[in-house]
Order: sequence, then C-alpha cells, then structure tokens
Amino acid sequence: MLPTAQPVPMRLIATFFLLFSLIAGLASVGSAKEAGAVEFVRIWPAWRSADSFIRISEYFDGEENIGKETMLRTQPEHRTGFYFLTRTKNEGSSLPGAKFVLDIIKPDSPHTKTYAFPVEIPGNGHVFNLGLTGKDWGGKDMQPVAWRLRLLDAQEHELASRQSFLWRMPDSATP
Repeated sequence: MLPTAQPVPMRLIATFFLLFSLIAGLASVGSAKEAGAVEFVRIWPAWRSADSFIRISEYFDGEENIGKETMLRTQPEHRTGFYFLTRTKNEGSSLPGAKFVLDIIKPDSPHTKTYAFPVEIPGNGHVFNLGLTGKDWGGKDMQPVAWRLRLLDAQEHELASRQSFLWRMPDSATP
C-alpha cells in the first residue's frame, strides 16, 4: 500500500514564508551596505592663505604635506583661495570615478559657476579640501553668495548633496 500524502499544516507554510521574508530582508540590507551609503558629515567653507598649509616637514623637503586629507584645487599651482573642507562618511567600499560638483554664486556675478573635482571616495570616513584657488577666487574679503556641493558616482548618480541657506531660496529668487 502506498503512503497517502498528508496535508501541509498552515503553521508550517506561515513559518516558511516568515523565514523567507527575513532572509530576503537581510540580503537587501547587505547589498545596500555594499552599494555604500555616502553622506557629507560636515562642510566648512572658509578662506585659507597659502601659509596655512605649510607644515614643518615642508621646510626640510620642500614638498607639501597634506597628511591624511585629499587636496583638490582648481588651480593646483596656487594654494591661497576659498576652500570647502568636506568630511565624508562612506559605509561601503571605495568609489572610483566619483566627482564633487560645486555650484557657486559669487558676489561679482549673478550667474552660477560650476567646478568639478574628480576623486575616488575611500571606504569609511575621509576629509577633502576643495579649493577655488588662483584666478578662480577674488580674494580674502570675498564670500560666496550661495553654494551647493554634490557628490556624484561614475554614472552621474547623486550620492550626497549639501547647500547653503541662500541656495535653498525659491526658484524665482535664484538665477
């Protein structure tokens, strides 16, 4: 005699679906972490003179010592300028091919000027100095009217964004 099929209890089916849902949820959390949640922890916009970058080691070897920061300047041969000291947090792996895009309105023109800084974003946290230097900035007494800093991945998807108070004004108020 052949054994007859026993009906599967509903409790067993419900348990199976619950376990499947938990496993699928954990897999999506893992892939989100691998994709990397990148954020700006803090952005400090400020004027910096060339002397503020000199460290003692530079007197001995003549080389700029930037420490653990990444220095990106619009005019690499000039140190003096307006900088956006940007601290990032990246919970995923490094992101090659990324770039910072800085949109800025200066007091000498109502038009937005855009600067791009190609970069690789390392995992964990990192500090970047994004400098508008040389002819790209008007001097110590010049302050930006409004600014927006975005971080884009290699496919131009926005990973993080931060802006000044005046950038957030209604569209009719910004050029």
